[in-house]
Amino acid sequence: MACALLALVALAACHSETPDPAASPTPQGLEAAAIQAGVIPDPASTDLTGVYATENDRLCIVPSAKAYRIGVFVDYDETQNCGGSGEVSRSGDTLRVTLGAGGDASGCSFDARFEGDRIVFPARVPDACQQICRGRASIAALDVTRLSESAAEAATLRDARGRLLCGSGG
Repeated sequence: MACALLALVALAACHSETPDPAASPTPQGLEAAAIQAGVIPDPASTDLTGVYATENDRLCIVPSAKAYRIGVFVDYDETQNCGGSGEVSRSGDTLRVTLGAGGDASGCSFDARFEGDRIVFPARVPDACQQICRGRASIAALDVTRLSESAAEAATLRDARGRLLCGSGG
């Protein structure tokens, strides 16, 4: 009996030393630790507004009355490119993107990831998204990094035909 009581006390002592992960302010993952240390920005508290780019791919986001306007331009050459605009709304690190050519956004809606200073489109987008592309160009797997947080700069982004993608004429 004494042996069982001693084992129970020892087990209780071990259990009380283990911190409750739910009560601990310690981040649960590498990304959370990097956010807490200030190495990467916290997507939850970062504004979307700005110009994003990688090589010949460009993306702009500006505030609008409803949520945000978004414009995308992917440029392989004069015959292989994509250009469209639409709306984007945000829930945490998920962006709900709706794009169209000339304002027609029928069917081109998908979720993208917002990583603070980076936006990543899914590897597969709806077939309707091809309406904003020419040739074999695609917006699938678009991965761009923020260049500027300026709404004024973002409003000047144009597609291959010279149309404003995030400005008042988009």
